[in-house]
Amino acid sequence: MFDLLNDFLWSYVIVIVLVGLGLYFTIASRFVQFRYFGRMFGILKEAGVRKKGQLSSFQALMLSVAGRVGGGNIAGVAVAITLGGPGAIFWMWLIALVGMATSYFECTIAQVFKQRSAEGIYQGGPAFYIERGLGMKWLGLLVSFLLLITFGFGFNAVQSYTIASSLADTFAIGHGVTGVVLALVFALIIFGGILRIGKAADILVPVMAVSYILVSLYVFVLRFEEIPAALALIVRSAFGLEAALGGGIGAAITVGVKRGLFSNEAGLGSAPNVAAAADVPHPAAQGVVQAFSVFIDTIVICTCTSLVILLSGVYQPGMEAAGGVILTQTALSAVVGEWGRAFVSFALLLFVFTSIIYNYFLGQNALQYYTQSKAAVLIYRLLVVLMVWWGSVQDLSTVFGFADLTMGLLAVANLVALALLFKVVLRVMHDYDRQIRAGVTIPVFDASQFTDLNLDPSVWSTSTKPIVSPPRPVER
Repeated sequence: MFDLLNDFLWSYVIVIVLVGLGLYFTIASRFVQFRYFGRMFGILKEAGVRKKGQLSSFQALMLSVAGRVGGGNIAGVAVAITLGGPGAIFWMWLIALVGMATSYFECTIAQVFKQRSAEGIYQGGPAFYIERGLGMKWLGLLVSFLLLITFGFGFNAVQSYTIASSLADTFAIGHGVTGVVLALVFALIIFGGILRIGKAADILVPVMAVSYILVSLYVFVLRFEEIPAALALIVRSAFGLEAALGGGIGAAITVGVKRGLFSNEAGLGSAPNVAAAADVPHPAAQGVVQAFSVFIDTIVICTCTSLVILLSGVYQPGMEAAGGVILTQTALSAVVGEWGRAFVSFALLLFVFTSIIYNYFLGQNALQYYTQSKAAVLIYRLLVVLMVWWGSVQDLSTVFGFADLTMGLLAVANLVALALLFKVVLRVMHDYDRQIRAGVTIPVFDASQFTDLNLDPSVWSTSTKPIVSPPRPVER
């Protein structure tokens, strides 16, 4: 039953709507993801900027990357290549470039309609902008429920099973032992609250991503002469010009699009929950930042994995896709030696752990849309810790199928809301563009210009003046 519904959702409805809206957002915004690509790197300068009691824009980026970058970047890419051929990677790239615009729109609108919680922390996401922007409380409740079930429980169980399987294969560590250790460490972090989650991601994500990229670059250096041929193979296979590889152009497109959407999550309504928690002067600024996280996830991390696999010579057409992480481990060890197998397990451990933290945050955010009860949050935390342990010792095919279904329904609801709120995002984007053209260094959102919107008055101020770049000296 789950397989039938998932095939319909992910093969037709979601793919068509996500790609269609992504292209529309890209064109209507005059290719916003490319116009502001340079500004995306500006966020790296804010790594040390903190505001007491709130997540910084950099922390929100790291937490978002932690969620987007997970087991799918190591195991999922391998599965994409085995099912759709190397050409699937090309379509993953395309989906990511289009998805950057979608992510910009959904994260910008999440900032616009965010609100301040009883603890003074910003919160928002699809449920919040659906209620405040569209007045559809029932749809907001449904989205919160889908977020809670999908990320808080289902996906956390899947992630813990993934790392337990990898460690069992590499180090012969029992699934139960991995589950207990992972649950205990995870509990220490989540009981520290959202700010501790942000600090953990602030440290783990850069270490995780940079180390993985460096090892991949080492492989590229060793097999440098073969890189052009690998890239050419990806492009030829994407258009069915390598019939022996994968299932031709149809399989390459279908698998590439589906794996790309799962990897970068653009349009699925998950990243806006993190984006709304950031303290930024203008909503569009966080939209730019979150578009960058899509780029990091797919264009950088997934490309590293795919090239390592193709340069290793391990991949052969017709290989089984079931053990995706095994293919990645085998490929890296074939180039650098057996330590590569252990490195993949270690990288996967960090990837999965930060994804679990991210999934937990999404579930808590969804729960707090229903209630601010501390008792409810406590019960939720205990259940998630239990689910992390339980997932490591289970066969999660049914749970994963259920999570896919709820995630698909979540995407449909979120995309409908984005389409209905499209004009609001354009207004906010135009305000940001206008200030940039006027020489404003740090554009500021003036709520007095948007009095027709149902904004939280405790969030957006009208007293802060934008920071303007100093005039250039006149040349004589």
